[in-house]
Amino acid sequence: MLPTTASAHITPDELARAQQVADAIAGSFEAKVVGQARLRETLLISLLTGGHVLLESVPGLAKTTAAQTLADSISARFHRIQCTPDLLPSDIVGTQIYDAAKASFVTQLGPVHANIVLLDEINRSSAKTQSAMLEAMQERQTTIGGEVHPLPSPFMVMATQNPIEQEGTYQLPEAQMDRFMLKDVLDYPSPLEEAEVIRRLDAGVYRPESTPPPVASLDDVRELQATARKVYLDESLVHYIVGLVYVTRHASAYIDPKLARLIEFGASPRASIAFTQAARALALLQGRGHVIPEDIKALAERVLRHRIILGFEAVAENIKVESVIAAVLDSVQTP
Repeated sequence: MLPTTASAHITPDELARAQQVADAIAGSFEAKVVGQARLRETLLISLLTGGHVLLESVPGLAKTTAAQTLADSISARFHRIQCTPDLLPSDIVGTQIYDAAKASFVTQLGPVHANIVLLDEINRSSAKTQSAMLEAMQERQTTIGGEVHPLPSPFMVMATQNPIEQEGTYQLPEAQMDRFMLKDVLDYPSPLEEAEVIRRLDAGVYRPESTPPPVASLDDVRELQATARKVYLDESLVHYIVGLVYVTRHASAYIDPKLARLIEFGASPRASIAFTQAARALALLQGRGHVIPEDIKALAERVLRHRIILGFEAVAENIKVESVIAAVLDSVQTP
């Protein structure tokens, strides 16, 4: 059974402290990344929950800049991995190399051993390489030569995929998709935002030497995560979350049959867990010590869009998964 309340109540001082740290990180993010308020919120939710994010967008929408900026703002180690068809699992998790001077093998840790890891164009890597990330994402560890190596804390994976080019790509397996807490879809900036990007570029904001000092530490992040776990989640909201996920599995009884027949598979229990964790983090980011129904609704697309599997008819009829999610939200009474 899912927890209905946090194990301890948040004190006013804890709430104020969390708000101060979260606002500082958000401000540092905004100083470099123009617009993209939804992306900022998604990344902060992931940071507070220890979850992972899958981002879908065309190139050039500041995904790498966003991940690097977030890492810089909290003194975190950041690694970017460019996924290609010839990328090997050892290129991600690490390997053992022979040290002739010592006449023995030594372990060389891979780039996944960082606080924030960007997997760029994850669908360009082979299924074997994609599966190498499963242990890291779920167990927070890697195994090299039979030896287990824990990953640092906090640890967060931000993966991207390009929806335009499908040649030379490998579809992500459902098991791996489900391990991403949230999936967000980024859109182009507005003309005003794009003009601001050019102004900041001319002003030298994006030069390496212009990187501002960190505004928080990894200890601050761990403190935020602990506070987020204390956010109150009422019993009625737990039933609301479970009800939404249940409808995705039994859609024909609750939503328009024309939409219901497009669903091949509904969301797994990981969706309910993601809802509870992300809703608590979102409430904390908005300065509240309790979750409200609007938090859950605001997260519905990000939690469900990669967990509801639509059939080929949806593609043929150009029906997006967001339309199905909207119908699911309408079918369940708000507490």
